[in-house]
Amino acid sequence: MSMSETNFRIERDSLGEIKVPADALYGPQTQRAVENFPITGLMPYRAFVWSMALIKRAAAEVNRDVGLLDPKIANAIIQAGEEVMANKWASQFVVDPFQAGAGTSHNMNVNEVIANRATVLVGGALGQYTVNANDHVNMSQSTNDCIPTAIRLGCLWRLDELLGVVGNLAETLNGKAVEFDDVVKSGRTHLQDAVPVRLGQEFGGYARAVERDAERISRAAEGLRRLGIGGTATGTGLNAHHDYHPRMIKVLSKVSGLTLYESDNLFESMQSMADMADFSASMRTLAITLVRIANDLRLLSSGPSTGFDEIRLPAVQPGSSIMPGKVNPVLAEMLDMAMFHVIGLDTAVSLASQAGQLELNVMMPIIAHDLFEMMHVIIGAVKAFTDRCVAGIKVNRPKAEGWLARNTIVVTALNPIIGYSVGAALVKEALSRDLTVQEVALEKSAQGQLKHKDTGQPLTEAEIKSIFSDMRKLTDGGLVGG
Repeated sequence: MSMSETNFRIERDSLGEIKVPADALYGPQTQRAVENFPITGLMPYRAFVWSMALIKRAAAEVNRDVGLLDPKIANAIIQAGEEVMANKWASQFVVDPFQAGAGTSHNMNVNEVIANRATVLVGGALGQYTVNANDHVNMSQSTNDCIPTAIRLGCLWRLDELLGVVGNLAETLNGKAVEFDDVVKSGRTHLQDAVPVRLGQEFGGYARAVERDAERISRAAEGLRRLGIGGTATGTGLNAHHDYHPRMIKVLSKVSGLTLYESDNLFESMQSMADMADFSASMRTLAITLVRIANDLRLLSSGPSTGFDEIRLPAVQPGSSIMPGKVNPVLAEMLDMAMFHVIGLDTAVSLASQAGQLELNVMMPIIAHDLFEMMHVIIGAVKAFTDRCVAGIKVNRPKAEGWLARNTIVVTALNPIIGYSVGAALVKEALSRDLTVQEVALEKSAQGQLKHKDTGQPLTEAEIKSIFSDMRKLTDGGLVGG
């Protein structure tokens, strides 16, 4: 960072002097991180800043109440922490997600901003540190227990928002399942014709899959509610009051409104990122489901002249710079790309989660960033997909029912009467003569060549027409497809 001779202040840390922007709320350790890690230009997600500020604010209250922190200083930290939680000083959090291991740079960025703001609140000047970043704001804490706790809190902070958009997608799909319930179409397995299904049944299956993924995310999130704050550097609780851990859980719960629990093993809570990996995996599973659904919608809407064309997706923008009138399934394509990104982020979380050694996982900064990004991408992508695509899907009934009329696999409905082998012969003949199975069956019946497999009696025209008269009934029984 370049600074003129008049717009910086000189600060000092254990490594010596360093220039810090004159009006910055952060201090020397943050400035060193900015200079050391000019990697992406990305800033921390608000969830990470909010959750860290929540920890500092809660720690000040707990340390004040157990007699370790002067009330005037504690109250200033509490006010400064709440300002940060309210996103008042967002521009001051400047450390790249790719930073020193464990997250010390991010921790100190938060400590220094709150310390400087609290110093101003008690009448001091920036860089004076009447409220000290380490001794006061970081009291009873370590990066090693703050960062994993902040990851858990940050994920829980957006959990309801995440589940809300996923639930809305499921609800919208269920609405389409009801709307399309009377449309009987050709089912397909192996991308080949299969027995009839209702379009509503297809959409109902999509809806239930999304609902189950939301349930998985909710279950995985329960593991995030166990907090290891108070373990300090390794899990021993060194330099923290003996009541600090349980008191912190109570204050964090009170201030955040989240349901939180004490850890049953502080060492495990600091060593292991398994809860984070589990939560990441639940989002990956949702991403897999969404890719499958998006690809189905792309296929069902393909054409329109040379594809399935059974449904029509909303036309939201022109699809080509050279082909007039072309409209592409852009929201489904966007969802695919977004979910591929989420799956990649889950891979990074998995690799980082297993990279811990002994008492600490130093890869926590990227675990934090990637989890928050996964949630951010899913929330935005699913909301757009639901509102601008799924909600506006229309059925092309003539095409859907027209494909079904030409589907030779509807012969399955005759199997219990004429047998599998005779049915297969009907299909072969229908395909070779470009006729429907019903047409061939009626022709064979008129010639007395189609008989009941059990009694040997001729199958009548009326029986055949009855079987094919209402395709919907073929979607409700115990028919066996292959």
